[in-house]
Formats: sequence, C-alpha cells, structure tokens
Amino acid sequence: MEKDRPDGRSPNQLRPLACSHSVLHRAHGSATWAQGETKVLAAVYGPKAGTKKNENPEKASVEVIWKPNTGHIGQVDREYEMILKKTLESICIRTIYPNTTTSVIVQVVHDDGALLPCAINAACAALVDAGIPLKHLAVAICCSVTDSNCIILDPSKQEEEKAKAFAYLVFPNSTVSVIPEKSSQAGSDPMAHGIITSVTHGAMLVDDYLHCLERGRAATLRLSEFLRKNAEPKSTREASKAG
Repeated sequence: MEKDRPDGRSPNQLRPLACSHSVLHRAHGSATWAQGETKVLAAVYGPKAGTKKNENPEKASVEVIWKPNTGHIGQVDREYEMILKKTLESICIRTIYPNTTTSVIVQVVHDDGALLPCAINAACAALVDAGIPLKHLAVAICCSVTDSNCIILDPSKQEEEKAKAFAYLVFPNSTVSVIPEKSSQAGSDPMAHGIITSVTHGAMLVDDYLHCLERGRAATLRLSEFLRKNAEPKSTREASKAG
C-alpha cells in the first residue's frame, strides 16, 4: 500500500516548482530552477568561436562546468557533468553555429534530493533564455523505488537516501519557438516520443523501471507546461518590452 511521504505528498506529487530567468546580467542566458528545497543556478555563455580539443569543428560544441555548493568537485559531480553535457548536446541544434562552443555553468545552490534533474531543468531554461537553437526542451524527473516497492516521484534527500533504487529520466518536450523556421525538418523526430537520457542507480526490476518511465512521462507534462510558461528567450522579452 502506498503511504503518504514524510512531507505529506502523495507518491506522484512533485515538490513546489520555482523558476526565474535572466538572473545574471553578464551571462548570455541564465536561470534558477527549484524543486522544493533543491535549487540550481545555470548560466550560459556563447556561442563563442572555436571548439574544444577533440570536438568536431563542423558542429557546435557544448561545455558543461559543474560547481558543487561546497568543497571540491567529486566523482558524482563529474558524472553529473558528463550526463548533463550529453543531454544538452542531444537537444541543441549543433549544425547552426559550427565551430563554436557554448559554455553552461551549473552552480548547486542547495541539494535536498533529485539534484541532477533539477540541474538539467535549470540548464534547459538558461539555454532558452540565451536563445540557443534547440530541437526541443528537455524536462527531467527522478523516480525512486522504496523498500516496500512503491514508486515515488521527485524524492527529497531523505527519501533518496532510503531508496532501494532510482532513475533519472529526461524526456523531450515538443518543439519550442527558439528554433529558426527553416531548420525544422519534415517528418517527425523519433525523439519526440522517446526518452533523451536514462540513468539508474541501484537494482530495480524491469517492471519497476517501466513503471518509473510511465510515471515520469506523466509528470513531465506538468514540468513541460511549467517550463514553457516560464522560459522565453531574452530577445523576445526585450522586444515585447520595447513594442
């Protein structure tokens, strides 16, 4: 039987969401994203000319720098940095500005569970703020499996530590207005119905994983709607102020 959680939420209930953008004046785009007490600040600089070593100059490269809230960057942070880089590379249209690098700096403000999904949501909102061309938005969620085999969404730190296993899932949202008209190809993008990133920790049954996917996908509809309402390229906002 699924019981209420320590903070009184139902298994499918997300923590309160908060997002603000253009919070840093010197960055080309920036956003904060909070889910409950977990909060991340993301800043985007670029695109700047030139790609990093070993990167394909015919495509734009994405660099991610992860900054923990305290101390030095650890192994888990490095893993998060790599997952975030792969996720962002898959949603950016990298053929539009070849031989450039866009840097995304992620600063952890507070970690109270589901940190990586929160960071992915913050980075995506910051990319939109910077007007970086995207195939689609990405929305991320954490689903965890409790000892009693219940599946709960968006766990707090306390719940995450007690979880038997959890999955970080990133789903594509539909096309956003940051795509230049001419670049939307004909035919539907297989990604639009799929999943961008899936990372699991701990041992979970295939059925549990499929259950996580189903719950996660349903929750990302709410996250997508929230992101869409709150994310808009800076240039569009400035034009509407001027208009």
